[in-house]
Amino acid sequence: MNLSEHFFRRERRSVPAARQFARAFLAECGLADAGRDADVLLCVSELATNALVHAVPAGRLFRVFLRYDGHVLRVEVHDSGGGVPRVDAHPDDTDEGGRGLMLVDALSDKWGVAERELGKVVWAEFTAAQQRRAIAPGAPTAGR
Repeated sequence: MNLSEHFFRRERRSVPAARQFARAFLAECGLADAGRDADVLLCVSELATNALVHAVPAGRLFRVFLRYDGHVLRVEVHDSGGGVPRVDAHPDDTDEGGRGLMLVDALSDKWGVAERELGKVVWAEFTAAQQRRAIAPGAPTAGR
């Protein structure tokens, strides 16, 4: 089993740094060209951005934790903010945000939110391509 974690500051450059951290982990696990690497990196960016913008108070850090057991890659972003993120099913066309979790929902095999003593963990899982189960088009996907 491969595990890795890194803490990031509450600053804009932490999002590309989190993506680079995930890219290195994928390479270490032999998943850099496994077909879903772009999906994983986009989800890392979205989850890190959500933590940074909505859930990390000034002076605090957020944690990105990655685990690959040979079958499932799990991405977790730990923050110290309140609230429960949700998918906005109908974001306004003029909104600049509101689509991050829609992307995570569409690209991951499943995702969710877990409570922590202080804050929450938003996670997404990616099953190895050959084991990915088919999802019917148009089927509800939240919490798969």
